[in-house]
Amino acid sequence: MKEYSLDISVTPPKEYESYFVPVPKEFLEDAYRSDDFVVFTGPQHGGSGHMRLIIRVKGDFIVEVIPDPGYVHRSMEKLAENRLYIQNIPLFERPSIIDFGNYNLGYVRAIEDALDIEVPERARYLRTILAELGRIGTHLYDAGILAVFLGHTTGFMWPFALREYIVEIFTRITGTRITGSFVVPGGVRRDVDEKTLDMIKRMLNALEFRIKKFERVFIRNPTTIARLKGVGTLTKEEAVDYGVVGPFLRACGVEYDVRVVEPYEAYDEIDWDVVIGEDGDGYTRFLVRVEEVGQSINMIRQLVDNLPEGDVLSDSIISFNRKDIRGSFFEAYADIVLPEGEYTTLTEAARGTLLYSVISDGESTVPYRVRIVTPGWMYLKGFMEACKGHRLADLQAIYGSFGYFPPEADR
Repeated sequence: MKEYSLDISVTPPKEYESYFVPVPKEFLEDAYRSDDFVVFTGPQHGGSGHMRLIIRVKGDFIVEVIPDPGYVHRSMEKLAENRLYIQNIPLFERPSIIDFGNYNLGYVRAIEDALDIEVPERARYLRTILAELGRIGTHLYDAGILAVFLGHTTGFMWPFALREYIVEIFTRITGTRITGSFVVPGGVRRDVDEKTLDMIKRMLNALEFRIKKFERVFIRNPTTIARLKGVGTLTKEEAVDYGVVGPFLRACGVEYDVRVVEPYEAYDEIDWDVVIGEDGDGYTRFLVRVEEVGQSINMIRQLVDNLPEGDVLSDSIISFNRKDIRGSFFEAYADIVLPEGEYTTLTEAARGTLLYSVISDGESTVPYRVRIVTPGWMYLKGFMEACKGHRLADLQAIYGSFGYFPPEADR
């Protein structure tokens, strides 16, 4: 049936003004003139994760998705300007919850670069173990949220139960479940004993066994495949143009991983492969992260088996008891002052490239400015474009396939 456009004056409902809709007035007028619907998802909706989505649909086909993030903004960058350098570690580890190891690493490495601190080899291995445990935990968390978005309750319960293995290990190593603050300038807070290392190896065996069962329950489930296969596809060129990062970029066939391009910690001392996809659709984005869990398990085994002996704190930070910072924390870190300048690090966090930029005035014990660019913020444009042309029912499937986490993007 042929459509006819009418060039008549259209006034969107006045309610849009009270809703604080962050779109141009022309967008609403054009939608109404084209007989399209403008609908909201969130921010209270269970399928939006504390972010409002403004969706223009023709029938039930998505014409455009405009995200309205910021509902969980906590002003981390501004708060950091009034805290000692060491006090910002608990602050900056919170955007991604269980991936605190990678978020700590990015910030701490910037301080170490500024002060030219050499980290002991044993500490570098322990820091890499924490980072990869966080990667596994984050991917399991995202798998559970994806299952919720697809309406698969059992698929939600499995990865969240498996995630408890990771949380228990974090508790043994750091003393807390998901906010460890364990990585500090010059190394880690304290050494890890053999009993804990043995527990890590046993946990990995149990995790690997149960992931195979989860594969039958959800990963290879025909419903999961039907909902994600061929949905929300991005080409390699589109992914690069839209600034997609991490496993979501690699799912489009782009072989880029900061751990390979600019190796840090112990990544260049172990054998592992960068997981690459080809199709760039929702299912490939999911499978790439599933395969990355396997790679992380392999890496952690190597790190535990080859963990070198020695101190876990640099002698430039503390000259005594370089196995445990407890009791000497304030003495070691309270008066840190970075040389004047800007210090930037790139870290391959679980969801992609994480950038920290720390600016010092050369005089203060607090940063002059800290800038964080999180992976969630980077691939938001890719999510917007991937939704176009799909049905409204596919929105949550595409959203979940990107693993978007609003607190991470909002900071």
